[in-house]
Amino acid sequence: MKVQTAFRLEKELIEELKEQARKNKRSLNNYVELILSKVVEKEPNDETIEAIEEAMHNKNLKPISDVDNFLDSV
Repeated sequence: MKVQTAFRLEKELIEELKEQARKNKRSLNNYVELILSKVVEKEPNDETIEAIEEAMHNKNLKPISDVDNFLDSV
């Protein structure tokens, strides 16, 4: 579901966004949504942060002896 939202941005920024959208064959709305989605997606969620911490500190890690069987199990 999409929600209409209004922002106040510098005119020069809007013009640059329009130009970049045009170069990427996208609407301005779609281009801005794409950029914002990429920024938000870079933030890891709590589960990912916990897994990174666990891996960095070698907590609960088990060696994988057979990579093919491991990949089949996930």
